Amino acid sequence: MIPDNESYTGELNQSALSLAITGEPSGELTDAEIAGLLFMIEEEKLAGDVYSALNERWNLRVFENIGRAETTHQAAIKTLLARYTLSDPRKEEGVFANESLQDLYDDLVAQGSLSVKDALLTGAAIEEIDILDLEEYMAQTDREDILLVYDNLKRGSENHLRAFVNNLDRQRIEYAPQYLSQKEYDRIIKG
Repeated sequence: MIPDNESYTGELNQSALSLAITGEPSGELTDAEIAGLLFMIEEEKLAGDVYSALNERWNLRVFENIGRAETTHQAAIKTLLARYTLSDPRKEEGVFANESLQDLYDDLVAQGSLSVKDALLTGAAIEEIDILDLEEYMAQTDREDILLVYDNLKRGSENHLRAFVNNLDRQRIEYAPQYLSQKEYDRIIKG
């Protein structure tokens, strides 16, 4: 049985996060670090926007709860954008500066609109993708403030993945990872 952690949404405590990174040195970012921050704020927005659209369609608590958490995830990255004086690329709901994220958003909303099962599978896929992207960007920096934010976001995404799998389990749908390795997926689910 998968633990029922749907009520834990992975929301970040913005005040605690701000205090934690205050003591960390700032300075010049590499191009990879800049690209990572700009991509990740839009990817967190993508998750929130997809969950908003799917919640409107299916009215499932998991989308509302996790969508709320995605707002705090964006705020955490926004703190880093402000710290490094980077412009926020986010646009209105459902619109993305990054073309690949725009295409992904369109595909995910269409897929998740087919059925409740497809909506929950879409949510799980988003969290798997998010985990992999966070791991990639974590490997490209040694800045403690960025690593702290990314690590917190990754733990949130792991919780979100467990929540979606739990919802699928309640519908008697066995979930298999779509992007993660089976080994990493098993580690997360056993969390």
